[in-house]
Amino acid sequence: MAELHKDFLFVLVKSLTTSEKRQFRLYVNRLGINADAKFLLLFSEIEKMKEYDESCIIEKKISTKQQLSNLKAHLYKQILVSLRLNPSHQNSRIQLREQLDFANILYQKGLYKQALKILDKTKQSALQLDEKTIASEIIDLEKVIESQFITRSIAGRADELIRQSTEISKQNHYATELSNLSLKLYSEMLTHGYVKNDEDRQEIMNLFNAQIRKINFDRLNFTEKLWYFKAHVWKNQLFQDYKYTLKYAFQWVDLFHKNPEMILSHPVWYIKGNTYLLKILFLYGNIDILESSFREFNERVHSSGFVQNENLQSLIFLTHYNTLMNIYFVKGEFFSGSKLIPEIELKMEKLKDKIDEHHFMILYLKMAAMFFGSKKFKDSIRYSSKIIGSKANVQEDLLFHTRILILMAKYESGNDEDYDEFIKSTSAFVRKMKKPDEFHSESITFFKSLNALTPDQQTDSFRKFDARLEKFADNEYYRRSLLYIDIHGWVKSRIRNVDVIEIIKEKVKYKRRK
Repeated sequence: MAELHKDFLFVLVKSLTTSEKRQFRLYVNRLGINADAKFLLLFSEIEKMKEYDESCIIEKKISTKQQLSNLKAHLYKQILVSLRLNPSHQNSRIQLREQLDFANILYQKGLYKQALKILDKTKQSALQLDEKTIASEIIDLEKVIESQFITRSIAGRADELIRQSTEISKQNHYATELSNLSLKLYSEMLTHGYVKNDEDRQEIMNLFNAQIRKINFDRLNFTEKLWYFKAHVWKNQLFQDYKYTLKYAFQWVDLFHKNPEMILSHPVWYIKGNTYLLKILFLYGNIDILESSFREFNERVHSSGFVQNENLQSLIFLTHYNTLMNIYFVKGEFFSGSKLIPEIELKMEKLKDKIDEHHFMILYLKMAAMFFGSKKFKDSIRYSSKIIGSKANVQEDLLFHTRILILMAKYESGNDEDYDEFIKSTSAFVRKMKKPDEFHSESITFFKSLNALTPDQQTDSFRKFDARLEKFADNEYYRRSLLYIDIHGWVKSRIRNVDVIEIIKEKVKYKRRK
């Protein structure tokens, strides 16, 4: 898990691959004057450390305490320069900027024709890749050069540059408006969660319409269309409107499939689009389309032509294993799914500095739910405890549903030694929630009374709670709550005295018939 208090230089050094370390040493020794440079000694010392220890660096007289900060900053910069030169980190954006830098150097030397030739070629590439920000910078430099280097074609060139500049300015305006809207909606989802009433819905709708009505979709290029689809996905996520979330998530991914060259330029957004598409297919429960889309995603991101780096590996890891576990959940194959957990945890350890704690907590909740379905209730409670015991800033809904899962596991296992105490702490947690609602309070009331009832009374209590859950399921604002943990399926399994897996399999058959 990424920890902000960790030393940035230490994390960067530890992230380097063997080939990157080798290239760094070749880079700093290229002139033969850095063999004993202090920053290289610092690099070697940090490379050997398991945990960052500043006192060890000072004791070995690599640096004084007063000089260490500057030495670390210098080493950090040199590593970044070395990485920038590494072919594995080259992408179209870096290459375009490199060409722009070359043109600037030629211009400063007074070699105008050479600079203009590079700029024209680079501009065409930037426009093809829809890199309008770089294209705009190129046109600005072309204007500067053309105003100093007089040619007979200046009149035509001036008109052409004005037209291109005006068009790119409009496109950048669209991109700014849509990216601002998308970011605002994403922020709403992270900070306040899904809309819980008509007032919240109207507030989001007003925000959305104020921006989206200014946009003419037919005039959008690739990047603006991408932001357009993102905005619609996040708006419909907030509304829990899965039909339209699916529609725009599909259009998001399909935009890349229609423009495959853009996958290389924007691999992160290709992965993110698939993440939302696969997630919404899981919520729909359509296992056939989910599995086929999952196969297509894996084939694409593991193909030889797909960009590979640490950031993308962590995103692919999250999408792959979250979806794989979701497939096991939909099918009710908890025993098979639980066998994945050691493999997932091993990869989590390797990526701990690249993934934020919230995503790790989601994985732990799925592991806990997988163990619950496998009837390994002790393990389910243990993994759930990782979440409620975390010091990370975990979403309230995630913490609440984790607590519900613990109560379900305690009930099923008969491990009720601290059941009442845990109920009290959960009740206190609900009272402190920013937006507690009826579902939260009724769930606590149900579990609170359960332990004191006779078996017959418990069955009656399950029936009454099932009726309440049916009403919650019909309410669009509660729908999401019933999907974190399938408490409704568990309640039905207790009423019918069957395994919860049977309830899940019935749902899958129903979805396939539809």
